[in-house]
Amino acid sequence: MENDTMNNDTMNNEQFGRPEIRTSLPGPKAAENLARDRDLISPSYTRGYPFVIARGEGAWAWDVDGNKFLDLTTGIAVTVVGHAHPKVVEAIRDQAGRFIHMSGTDFYYELQVQLAERLERIAPGDAPKRVHYTNSGAESVEAALKLARYETRRPRFLAFVGGFHGRTMGALSLTSSKPIQRRGFAPLVPAVIHVPFAYCYRCPINLTYPDCQIACLDWIEEQVFNHLTPPDEVAAVVVEPIQGENGYIVPPPGFHTKLRGICDRYGILLIADEIQSGMGRTGRWLAMAHWDVVPDIVCLAKGIASGMPLGAIIASRELMKWPPGAHASTFCGNPVACAAAMATLDVIEEEDLLSNAAAMGERLQAGLRALAEEHEVIGDVRGLGLMVGIELVADRETREPAKALRDRVIQNCYERGVLMLGAGRSVIRFMPPLNVTAHEIDLGLEILAEALKEAVA
Repeated sequence: MENDTMNNDTMNNEQFGRPEIRTSLPGPKAAENLARDRDLISPSYTRGYPFVIARGEGAWAWDVDGNKFLDLTTGIAVTVVGHAHPKVVEAIRDQAGRFIHMSGTDFYYELQVQLAERLERIAPGDAPKRVHYTNSGAESVEAALKLARYETRRPRFLAFVGGFHGRTMGALSLTSSKPIQRRGFAPLVPAVIHVPFAYCYRCPINLTYPDCQIACLDWIEEQVFNHLTPPDEVAAVVVEPIQGENGYIVPPPGFHTKLRGICDRYGILLIADEIQSGMGRTGRWLAMAHWDVVPDIVCLAKGIASGMPLGAIIASRELMKWPPGAHASTFCGNPVACAAAMATLDVIEEEDLLSNAAAMGERLQAGLRALAEEHEVIGDVRGLGLMVGIELVADRETREPAKALRDRVIQNCYERGVLMLGAGRSVIRFMPPLNVTAHEIDLGLEILAEALKEAVA
């Protein structure tokens, strides 16, 4: 398939062109919504700019005032086949017309089994698998923690500094992305120990890859197991294959292989949080496939159902043996969400979107590196597939984070009709739909260049 000439590329070129801002931002309808939102909605939500969506199509979204935007966020890597893909919409409508809910924890329906068969095929490793459904990423992490404790009878977990795994109490106990996420909620779930992640651009132990031989992982055996806990009390290590909220940090080759080896030496389970990196985001079904590493438990959510609330954990049948009643919830494996997930998998396969994600990711990174040659404030460009980030710095030598500049650039993009989100201390992350076109990638780069130029002027 020629990625520059996908079936919908011509349509997007002709129909959508450039973003179009018809009224000052926020427009009158958006402003009215914002005023009501302040009174009625929890202030704990994070909103970077006043975009109020009315509808979406593919990589495009329109606000309530009719302004048109190129969406490079996909709802934080959720709408992987774009907004309102016709096949996903049809699947949702069809299933809603049959039945919307019948608790999958107490009754049977075919969609749960059919989807589990599909997920078993894309999960790594040859062992037969089982699937436990959830409603969100945080719930997937909670389920993985409970399964690991139940099956190992060990009390402790290791997680990585900078990791984000959700905001429910168990998941939050693993999360260490930003202090605001933990402030005011102590004491958290005990027996979680955090260790350094391979953030090579800002090495936590001030070494340089590859001479370091991934020494950050040696911390586990040299420090944690010698001073903090015996390894036979650790149930699992929980890791994002690519750290998401902390700045789209891709560890170096060998990191996950070495981590798998540590787990194997001590009978510790490896839990891969693929909530943001999975479902084709990196050009593979799961990001761990880039390193040929097979985790014991995989956590999924976000892109699994193109916007419907669905998550899952996948583990071997030998591992997932807990009995009826050990863990469940009323809405897990909701039939409408399962139908959306089946359609999402169909679209990814039928439109060869794994290949497109890889090709468009290469195009995006090439364009960002070209921008970095023009702008010293771009300190690093990194990513896999369509999980890409640029880290903005005040100085390339000191690598001082440029958060205020990052925020100005994102605001400038919004005012020009491109939706983007930050991550980490000073990173802009790019997570367009997997069927994004070459035209849309180039357009996003063009407008980013304009926004950068204005921000640094």
